[in-house]
Amino acid sequence: MKKREKAGIGRRLKGFMLKRVHGMITCREFEEFIGSYLDGELSDRERSRFERHLRMCRECRQYLQAYQQTIEIGRAAFSSPDEPVPDDVPESLIDTILKLRASNKTGG
Repeated sequence: MKKREKAGIGRRLKGFMLKRVHGMITCREFEEFIGSYLDGELSDRERSRFERHLRMCRECRQYLQAYQQTIEIGRAAFSSPDEPVPDDVPESLIDTILKLRASNKTGG
């Protein structure tokens, strides 16, 4: 069995088990709630369930961290065009942002 197949089986098994734990959300539900969680829009009960999942699921902790970094990079990219670009921003992302800025200036 290939590594990718094993990972898929492991994720499905984890989702199956999480559905049966009282008060637990699945990884898919975690992904659906992430924006509301970061915006502080979840009820106390929902936030508690979200954070319980976060404590138990390494993959979702990593996903949340990457999601937050993406938001920070996006905000930094549009905060001030004169500020230096952080060293950890991929060159391909910089190129894409510059192309979008240029097309917005020309109305394209």
